[in-house]
Amino acid sequence: MSKDTTIDHQLRATWQAVAKMYNEQAANHNSTMATAFVLLNIDSENGTPSTSLGPLMGMEPTSLSRILKAMEDKGAISREKNPDDGRSVIIKLTDYGKEMREVSKGHVFQFNNKIRENVTEEEIACFFKVTSTINKLIADKLIYNEVNKKAV
Repeated sequence: MSKDTTIDHQLRATWQAVAKMYNEQAANHNSTMATAFVLLNIDSENGTPSTSLGPLMGMEPTSLSRILKAMEDKGAISREKNPDDGRSVIIKLTDYGKEMREVSKGHVFQFNNKIRENVTEEEIACFFKVTSTINKLIADKLIYNEVNKKAV
């Protein structure tokens, strides 16, 4: 089996191309794709508890902490005590953060619109069905079971 015909290779190569493209766009705004991803996942009106941000994005706490620190240093976010739980913090967008969030949203919309101009709705539905199935198989631990582990 050629690496070009394996599903994992196509997923990885495509994601790397998308990430590179987004990072190039973010660099034009002195930012990164990871920062833009965080901006898009913070509730622009009420903020988001820091404890729910990581799981929401599937990001490790140490990576998220580093990104949040950089965002705070650039003035994109502020941290406020959670009025419902004094032990946690709410991450809120500053005016600059809201502005950068809109820039990020624009790039995401532009990407999605361009793909939709070049791919049929049926193909997109099929893509979502395939990726959903892959995610479910992984979540349900149906790819590698005990029998497969012994064979390795």
